[in-house]
Amino acid sequence: MFAQNKCLVHYCRNLSLSTFDEKGEICDNKNYCLDHIPDPGKIKNDIYKYIDEHEKIVGLNACGLIFQNLDFSNKKFFGCNFTHCTFINVHSDKLLLKMCFFDFAIFNDCNFIHSNTLFTSFSGATFTHTLFTSSDIIQNNFNGIKSFQSSFDDSDLFNSRFFSASLVDTSFRNCNLKKTRFIDTKRTNVSFKMSNTREALFSRDGSLLSQGGIEFGNSIVDGANL
Repeated sequence: MFAQNKCLVHYCRNLSLSTFDEKGEICDNKNYCLDHIPDPGKIKNDIYKYIDEHEKIVGLNACGLIFQNLDFSNKKFFGCNFTHCTFINVHSDKLLLKMCFFDFAIFNDCNFIHSNTLFTSFSGATFTHTLFTSSDIIQNNFNGIKSFQSSFDDSDLFNSRFFSASLVDTSFRNCNLKKTRFIDTKRTNVSFKMSNTREALFSRDGSLLSQGGIEFGNSIVDGANL
């Protein structure tokens, strides 16, 4: 897990960015957050270089950085912090994420195709034109996300949570939705076609489908409007 050191500015409550030793490896030395670091260009380049040169990344804190036009394919991230980061046109085929944090991150034109995402939090994140297709997305936190023209098609979403999410033109076709929670979601033109929606939860009292109830929101389940 990433070091949870506070920024060296005494009144700042933000976590500090990762530091690197003389060999270029992550260490636990105290540092500044992105807002207060004296040379933001250097720390950005150090983090970009570290990710580029390593296949396995453990305990990296890159909170607030912008990642654009990069390829994270086949990378493995464990216990990393990407809270408030921005990802633009990031290609991530066969990416592995385990116990990572992407809270309030922004994703534009990104893909996580054939990825394996476990115990990871995307709470409050925004996804636009982002693909999670054909992925294992197990026990992840998508609470409060905003998703526009994105896709989770052909994925295993076992026990993941979408509480209070806003889903627009987003697809969950042919997904495993066992124990997946869509409670208090706002959905516009959302498709669950060919997914096991009777195994999911759409209300705090249980799945509306299994109870024969009707829920409005312009969603499509097995070809029928909900």
